[in-house]
Amino acid sequence: MTVFLVVGVIGVALLLVALVVGDFLDGALEGLSAGFFSTEALAGFLGALGFGGAIALSATGSTSVAVVIGLVLGVLLGWLAAKASSFLHGSGETDTVRTSDMVEKIGRVVSDIPEGGLGVVSISVGGHLTRLNARSSVAVPAGTQVSITEVISPTAVQVEPLFLT
Repeated sequence: MTVFLVVGVIGVALLLVALVVGDFLDGALEGLSAGFFSTEALAGFLGALGFGGAIALSATGSTSVAVVIGLVLGVLLGWLAAKASSFLHGSGETDTVRTSDMVEKIGRVVSDIPEGGLGVVSISVGGHLTRLNARSSVAVPAGTQVSITEVISPTAVQVEPLFLT
């Protein structure tokens, strides 16, 4: 029973360290798979294995049954912790959109782009609608779909019209 309780306490201690230190420990297991081998998932697995196994051992008196029940509970709680962790960390759609993310994206001209001059295009990247100054090698009227070919500056891009037939 003591071994189960020690494993459970290690799981709770790991969870407390993860809460205090943050994502510091995730880097150690980053190469495997951040979702299922996150610190939260490991802490949930160890806590459920230890405390579930201790409860099963005291209820049944059989170590092998306690190990099986502890493993099942550990896998279940570890999986739930991984899902909750990935939900709370987000999908990345709210991340900052950078101009470099827009290369090869399709946008729409908002104000005419004169040949050799600047106009305005509207682009949706990661759920964010962005308007940028745009330059093109040919004149492009408003409403035309364009492809972003190059970033000129943080607020301007080079575009080429899409000729869809």
